[in-house]
Amino acid sequence: MAIELRQQLKLSQQLIMTPQLQQAIKLLQMSRLELEEVVNQELEENPVLEIGQQQDNDDVRGDETPVVGEAVSAAEEAAAAETTREVSEADGLAQIDDWQSYLQGFSQGGSMTENFDDDDYPSYENLLTTKTTLCDHLQWQLKLSRLPDALQQIGLVLIGNLDDNGYLRCSLDELAAQCQAELHQVEQVLAVVQQFDPPGVAARNLAECLQLQLRALGLKDSLAERIICRHARELEERRYSAIARQCRVSVEEVLDAARLLATLDPQPGSQFGGGDVHYITPDIFVHKVGDEYLVSLNDDGLANLRISSYYANLSGKQIDAQTNEYIQEKMRGALWLIKSIHQRQRTIYRVTKSIVKFQRDFFDHGISYLKPLVLRDVAEDVEMHESTISRVTTNKYVQTPQGLFELKYFFNSSINTDEGDTIASEAVKCRIRDLVAAENPKKPYSDQKIVELLRADGIDIARRTVTKYREMLGIRSSTARRRLF
Repeated sequence: MAIELRQQLKLSQQLIMTPQLQQAIKLLQMSRLELEEVVNQELEENPVLEIGQQQDNDDVRGDETPVVGEAVSAAEEAAAAETTREVSEADGLAQIDDWQSYLQGFSQGGSMTENFDDDDYPSYENLLTTKTTLCDHLQWQLKLSRLPDALQQIGLVLIGNLDDNGYLRCSLDELAAQCQAELHQVEQVLAVVQQFDPPGVAARNLAECLQLQLRALGLKDSLAERIICRHARELEERRYSAIARQCRVSVEEVLDAARLLATLDPQPGSQFGGGDVHYITPDIFVHKVGDEYLVSLNDDGLANLRISSYYANLSGKQIDAQTNEYIQEKMRGALWLIKSIHQRQRTIYRVTKSIVKFQRDFFDHGISYLKPLVLRDVAEDVEMHESTISRVTTNKYVQTPQGLFELKYFFNSSINTDEGDTIASEAVKCRIRDLVAAENPKKPYSDQKIVELLRADGIDIARRTVTKYREMLGIRSSTARRRLF
């Protein structure tokens, strides 16, 4: 059989993702903060885009389209000219009596602003004050010490090598090499810094940290210090009888020492850092009005994009071909961006309404009434693909009467009950959390005991599943939860 080359025509269909479609999918799975960054970047790079006035969008309609080439009326031009014109003293400034109202009417840019009382603005103290860091606090104490200048330089390097919790994370040999100093000088400076506030700072491990705090309380060579230095493993495992036997003291004395150690701070530097609170802005709201739940999008902070009327009118005039091609390209990009954002908002709205329909009992009564739900259920309800639902519910948050939740939270696997029904896994986790919170700390529930309690409530669950859910909730084992005091 001879081998030969042939040409054949074959007709086939293939799905090709255009750059515009890729951009729409990318915008769909973005969080609110990421979307704001993309919009700000497009406003800087695309001169055709501009920000219009915010509109009240209590509902999302499927026929929304961006307004292109919106003309400015003569009344709006007159109002703008009246607002931004320069007012001189000859125009009557000298005759203005209510200066407070006049100043509130004009911002620094010359545009009208809303009238606010002085109480609505944050105080200048809150705007100008800065939070003291651990490094600043220790450097202030170092300057007040009587160390020579050479040793103070070593102290500055030592303080700079402390982590956020106040621990020294490098060896003394490394500090000596970095400062080009003798090892005994570094040890001398370390001893001074360890006496600074907060107690326990500049420690190299947890035992030394607690030991420094005990010495600050005047409890050097106490039973608590001996336990920290010699019986830390037994203390961690709560083997108080073994500690009492080795230290030749009673169990009550060991418990008193354990109570004292429980009051110490294992992270003395944490009080100076990590105080910034990061708030989550919900993408959508669910409000209960009467017996119905209303879904509304949160458009606060999102720019209302539109096409600049100047460039829309300019594209139809007699301009050179290169300029016209550039404007048309930017116009198409701007239109697709506006359309993609509108499509993203409409999709979030439809998916949330579907979730509210499926999880009505949750919105009425709470987490214990959460039903099993998978992506396919919502996808079939809104007539979309499961991958689209997965992208929409990623990093999107909804504010409900029950609290703030991620949209992914409402999708749970099912667990069978004795009555033949199913219950959501999140509801089971909530039940496990409640059982552990109500247990006797001296006799905490084991995983097998939790299984028995859940089965008494009609929930059929295996012990390994309870263990998995307990670890997901960050709950330690019964041995670690056991408390003798």
